[in-house]
Amino acid sequence: MRAWLSLILISGLTGCAMQPDLGRLEPVRTWKAAEANQGVAVDAEHFYAIDDRAIGKYEKATGRKVAEWKAPAGSPVKHLNSGVVVGGQLLVAHSNFPAKPDESSLEYFDVETLRPAGRKIFEQPPGSLTWLVPAGDGWLACFAHYRLNSDPARSRLVRLDARWEMVDSWTFPAELLARFGAFSSSGGGYALDGRVWVTGHDARELYVLELPAGGGPARWVGTVGFESKGQAFAWDPGRPQELYSIQRKTREVIVSRQAAGRP
Repeated sequence: MRAWLSLILISGLTGCAMQPDLGRLEPVRTWKAAEANQGVAVDAEHFYAIDDRAIGKYEKATGRKVAEWKAPAGSPVKHLNSGVVVGGQLLVAHSNFPAKPDESSLEYFDVETLRPAGRKIFEQPPGSLTWLVPAGDGWLACFAHYRLNSDPARSRLVRLDARWEMVDSWTFPAELLARFGAFSSSGGGYALDGRVWVTGHDARELYVLELPAGGGPARWVGTVGFESKGQAFAWDPGRPQELYSIQRKTREVIVSRQAAGRP
């Protein structure tokens, strides 16, 4: 647990005075999804809309709901966030936000039935787990802090190895924290350019980051506009130019396409 505790001692923020505008992701399809409140995950045939305590499985081709899961009474699930499909399972980031002390876990669901298939509990996590994606033999995760009960500057990007041990961690640039406002990063993942793209809580923007080797301050190197107001997103594994995101106010999943020639 010493490794987790050392995260809060990391200081120093950096950023560029001006960030290049890398264009927009233009919407090409929109689907209604009752669970589209926290984020969305996607695989070859389906997308998965995620709410705090519910998940809906929908056909990508038609938008038809084919399965759902709702947390039963007494479930430990309190606040689901983002999701990613790995090896036939839907992995969903989860926390006890806004309660303190921070509790975070990774909730596993079978993609065919959406039945719970296990959970990974992070002991003494460095914040609320908002998103997690595969990174080499391990994972890249975001543990967030919010002004409601903490300081957003304590938010961290963390690289974990295959044994869930912390390898590196990065802080967010001060200028990007200002864009997050009272919140933090709600979604993230690797794009075609090999860099990490993240969203905040409610801005219609994706932020492109470079992560220096060995950890430290992340570098904010560009901004991409899109239709959604923040929240968690997912790249389509079969169509890597297409991104799935949500519009929580209208409970919709938006499919957007990256323009040719953009990074």
